[in-house]
Amino acid sequence: MADIAPPPLPRGLKAFDLTGHVALVTGASSGIGRSFAGALVDAGARVVMAARREDRLQAMVKELGPDKAAYVVADVGDLAGLAAMAAAARKPFGDPDIVVNVAGNTVRKAAEDLSPAEFLSVIQVQLMAPLHVAQQFYPAMKAKGWGRIVNIGSITTSHALPGTTAYAACKSGIAGLTRAMAKDWGPHGVTANAICPGFFPTELTEPVVADAKRWQNNADRTFLGRNGVTEDMHGALVMLCSEAGRYVSGQMLYVDAGFTAN
Repeated sequence: MADIAPPPLPRGLKAFDLTGHVALVTGASSGIGRSFAGALVDAGARVVMAARREDRLQAMVKELGPDKAAYVVADVGDLAGLAAMAAAARKPFGDPDIVVNVAGNTVRKAAEDLSPAEFLSVIQVQLMAPLHVAQQFYPAMKAKGWGRIVNIGSITTSHALPGTTAYAACKSGIAGLTRAMAKDWGPHGVTANAICPGFFPTELTEPVVADAKRWQNNADRTFLGRNGVTEDMHGALVMLCSEAGRYVSGQMLYVDAGFTAN
């Protein structure tokens, strides 16, 4: 491949400006997805939010503004419905050139207790959906010569935690999937990376948050002495989605205050 000279990088904070870009965020009705949708709008992007709970999505559009945000009701675990979801997602603002795969689920069971059906239910949402959602929008990114894929990993991408057999298997798989997407799609101007969060209070982590001793122990293991809030990931997200992160691809970015380094 011939060496490709990139265009000049915008100066200063303009490198982080997402004006003119359209993002799709899955799992956008709560938690990290909801927070990320707002962060992308704040950075200048128009955002299409995909999730199952329409009332929450409607509230988000009202909050962010219909000129900046729209939604599609979709279950990304229903792989057969992704083409229809993608068609609906293109209607408000055109083809998304940023895809942020946040939708998640889990089954909290030890390895010996996990059934095949339970394992598959997590695989479909956590590992298969990020690929197949991104596939829907990759052709337009390729034609444009620019695109950003951001997947969500986890502490369990690299570290074992109790009762996370299905979740950890998928989040470990996210690392390989993200690198493979970056390898295959990079020649066409598309980067793929994963944000690997530490402990943040979301619907998915409610059982951990409810255990005060465990929650505090997790905070004590970080270098900063606290667990995260979703805003702590906004900088990493905007960097990976913007020109500021144009030479970052195939990477797992741990946003965990050093939890996995301790």
